Amino acid sequence: MKNFLIYIAKIIFVTILLAIVLDGLYSAMFIQCKNRGKIDQIYNSEGRKYDVVILGSSRANNHFVAPMFEEKGLKTFNYGMSGSHLFETALMLKLMIERKYQIKNVILEADLNLSSINQSEGIASRFLPYIHNSNVIKEHFQTQDHFNELYYIPFYRYIKYEVRIGFREMFFNAIHKKTTHLNKLGYYPLDGVENGNMKNNIVKLNPLPHNKYYEEIKSICKANKINLIVVMTPMCENVKGMNYFEKVKKAYPEIHNYENVVVENKYFESCGHMNNTGSEMFTARILKDFFNK
Repeated sequence: MKNFLIYIAKIIFVTILLAIVLDGLYSAMFIQCKNRGKIDQIYNSEGRKYDVVILGSSRANNHFVAPMFEEKGLKTFNYGMSGSHLFETALMLKLMIERKYQIKNVILEADLNLSSINQSEGIASRFLPYIHNSNVIKEHFQTQDHFNELYYIPFYRYIKYEVRIGFREMFFNAIHKKTTHLNKLGYYPLDGVENGNMKNNIVKLNPLPHNKYYEEIKSICKANKINLIVVMTPMCENVKGMNYFEKVKKAYPEIHNYENVVVENKYFESCGHMNNTGSEMFTARILKDFFNK
């Protein structure tokens, strides 16, 4: 019995040791890479200066043509991330401030995501390789129920989110394999597809009267003297429940409603995402209205 217990103890010890080694190895590969995505680019940079930083979900990533801002003399990057919620958007801005970014204007796409304070696990998990190396990432995740497991159990986060930050992603980071996420100053154009989903129903969607992460973004911008421009972006003409945008305007009167600036289906790749032509039309309007360009 004694030998059996010693054997079990050795297995546990080796397992823990292996988890610690693998955790360190994976983290090291993520930390040293800065050309695969927007999060690692921010983490591995410091003191960048921008006239305009664009934040939000895919409705920011696909709608704000960053090169058009640059053509007007505004140093810009689109840090919108497809699938992200305001939980991740607020953390992106916090990480920029931690890295001493100097930002004059933040354009925030905030419309559909105002209805939730939940995290998008797929996007949030991409911050986890840095949780032991960034105070703002650690503090941001401390509000989540599963924080202790993610922070204190070695290698647990890489197993739980293997699809996003597992072996495949670690390997690509190790060999510095680039993605398209940083192309076109972060803007991801949609050229349109014949079978795009041109129907959407947001009848049951309601903005929260107080979205904590949106309020965090406002507070961060105020504290760092950043001009915050918050907008709702267009949706196609087939959407049911468009009064949602009126609800947002009532709850948050400071948000600018641009949902009807582009409406014709020919300018959309799907009902919630404009194609490149529509995005250029929309961006031109934003440049005119807020930057006199």
